Amino acid sequence: MKPTEQEEAIGKNIVNACFKIHKTLGPGLLEKVYEVCLSHELRKLGYKVDRQINIPISYDGIEFEEGLRLDILVEDCVIIELKAVELVNPVWEAQIISHLKLTNRNLGYLINFNVPLIKNGIRRFIN
Repeated sequence: MKPTEQEEAIGKNIVNACFKIHKTLGPGLLEKVYEVCLSHELRKLGYKVDRQINIPISYDGIEFEEGLRLDILVEDCVIIELKAVELVNPVWEAQIISHLKLTNRNLGYLINFNVPLIKNGIRRFIN
């Protein structure tokens, strides 16, 4: 489904915050550092930001809490998965697509801060 105007606005602010953080801190830090900084930047913009949240998964009549963990969820609608690695594993792209489907969300980002140019580290996914 096409992202809503609200989701698009959040997405634009996520990308802008990533540029700001990367320009200030650069690559090479731990993923957790970027997670804290990105959450801070988005909260400064007035967004509700949840970090490291468990999403229950239902399967064949059972539900389990430890099924899925999201790095960041903004306004209960946009998923962000953060990395700070040299090479992005293709399974992470499949993972965020699964996260979008399993949570019934429209928009997600896979962001790798360990790149010389942050624009090359940002991938957008639509469910």
